[in-house]
Amino acid sequence: MFNDVDDFMMGTPKSKFIDIVFHANKNIVENELERLMEWMAALELILEKECNVDDVEKRVKYFIANEENKKELENKINSLYIESMGNILTQSE
Repeated sequence: MFNDVDDFMMGTPKSKFIDIVFHANKNIVENELERLMEWMAALELILEKECNVDDVEKRVKYFIANEENKKELENKINSLYIESMGNILTQSE
């Protein structure tokens, strides 16, 4: 979807997210980071319940390292950056 050479809003989703995080209202950014941590914790707990606790980290690392998942993972990461930017910007208006 996007990569570092794309001109998406004058930068990549990651670079725009970083710009917004450093310039937006601290409370709004804090709320968004708390939402992301809660989401990540819930996903991790779900995985731990579905799999062996020790197996979760290995499975995640394998998924990240697997070349077949690179494009899908990159697209999902960019999508999450864009979603978080939207959440921060909407609350900043």
